[in-house]
Amino acid sequence: MAIRQIVKEGDPVLNKKCREVVKFDDRLAMILDDMKETLALAEGVGLAAPQVGILRRIVVVDVGEGPIELVNPVITEQSGEQEGLEGCLSCPGEWGITRRPMYVTVKAQDRNGKEFTVSGEGLLAKAFCHELDHLEGILYKQIAIRMVNPAEIEDAE
Repeated sequence: MAIRQIVKEGDPVLNKKCREVVKFDDRLAMILDDMKETLALAEGVGLAAPQVGILRRIVVVDVGEGPIELVNPVITEQSGEQEGLEGCLSCPGEWGITRRPMYVTVKAQDRNGKEFTVSGEGLLAKAFCHELDHLEGILYKQIAIRMVNPAEIEDAE
């Protein structure tokens, strides 16, 4: 496994739509393993393949309950609403207020190509939405209700 370099805002790869994964092989497994290791080191809750320079529909999410690998993910159901602070490993030191569904169900494939569904609410739902947006070339800042001044966060602590 290897730590991948996280692409920062301004790199055009973050604004491109990702292609579907069609080969479920050792290379895919290596990318997933590298992404999990990179995410853990960065102490984030999610990482999408374009954030490590790969234009494929691959996502890893970990909200503290262990990593969830999603290949070719699609949101099939969503309900409710939550508004709150959101950040991104590709936009370090920046935060915004976003509005996301409170509950989502995602259909995806695992590293072997087997289809499954996973549901999440709260932070997990937000992470799924955030990372799947990356696969469409969308950064959270594009949908943020407003960006937050770092002093506001310090004042809240």
